[in-house]
Amino acid sequence: MDAVRWTLWVLLAVLALVGANTLWVLGVRWWYRLRTTPPEQLRVRCQDGWELTVYVRRAAHRRFEEPVLLCHGLAANRCTFDFEPPYSLAHALTEAGFDCFSVEWRGIGASRLPPRGRRWPDVTVDDLVTLDGPALIELALAQTGARRAFWVGHSLGGLVGYAVAQGPAGAKLAGLLALGSPVFFPPDPLIRRLIHIGTRASWPRGFRNEWLSRTMAPFLGYVTLPLSDVIINPKHIPPPIQRKVYANMMASMSRSVLRQFRDWIDHDAFRSFDGSVDWRAGLAQLSLPVMVMGGSADRLASAKNLRAQYELIGSQDKTLHIFGCQRGDKMDYGHGDLLFGTGAPLEIQPEVRNWLVAHATPVSESPQSETQGEAPTTTHFAPGSAAT
Repeated sequence: MDAVRWTLWVLLAVLALVGANTLWVLGVRWWYRLRTTPPEQLRVRCQDGWELTVYVRRAAHRRFEEPVLLCHGLAANRCTFDFEPPYSLAHALTEAGFDCFSVEWRGIGASRLPPRGRRWPDVTVDDLVTLDGPALIELALAQTGARRAFWVGHSLGGLVGYAVAQGPAGAKLAGLLALGSPVFFPPDPLIRRLIHIGTRASWPRGFRNEWLSRTMAPFLGYVTLPLSDVIINPKHIPPPIQRKVYANMMASMSRSVLRQFRDWIDHDAFRSFDGSVDWRAGLAQLSLPVMVMGGSADRLASAKNLRAQYELIGSQDKTLHIFGCQRGDKMDYGHGDLLFGTGAPLEIQPEVRNWLVAHATPVSESPQSETQGEAPTTTHFAPGSAAT
């Protein structure tokens, strides 16, 4: 009888802790919510039936034909680019005259629910390349009447862009900007160990780390998380911004995506899940304009890595920017600092904007667009109405 009572008390204690943590996380999410005008939300159905949520900010005075696709990286969501000004590239580019489309990849945020017959743990980078990327491009072109679009990706988002540009949808891209995207994966014992631990911890479905990040968010800026310098340099990001980033931007990781990253790191490769497509080798065949950008202190996409991928890209129109003190910048940028570092609005956002403006087609000069092929299925939502 005593054993039964003890078991019941333990169960009640666990339930109480879970309930308290749930209330805490909900409170953190509300307290640190982004206080900006919510973007318009659209949904686009991919070829396999998975619906993605896309967040749209339209320019008050559209100056350029091509829309800009903003694609987040691993363990992140659309808030990577659509944050509070001045740390929001979506707002900056909208003010410059571009319509901006921020995606949430399948399994992330409001794009979480899979169609019948598909499972989130089985999602790989290949799915983002062959299904999500093309659907996002078609949606943006259908919404704007443009012939081509710009792709701006951070980390994994840039890698997906590199791979998409090598496929059939590549002809619909006017240019590609990869920000902190590591095409090469030289052995780094710490990063390799973290990926291996993450892969094991993600069994059997995936690693939903947004719950942990929201639990810890209110303490950031007062304490520094171990190994945080791999992702960001806390010294470069104001504590209030750190707290909002961790409360809003962190997202889940599919087990299969983590397994694919482990393959890339173990074998220094950038390839499809089954190894049949070498996306790194395909960079030599690219002909569209490309800008490679990154930070001098980025451990994931090092300066050496960035120079090597820049040399490999076959395009005649290519640009390389490595931000850091040696270049005269405010700081030696790390991985997340490229977006949320105190110098990012003044040093990085203008380079992105100026490159896009230089390669864009002014609306007054754009030819009459014609509908080509069948557009993807889209659903319109009022701002803030999509499920999260």
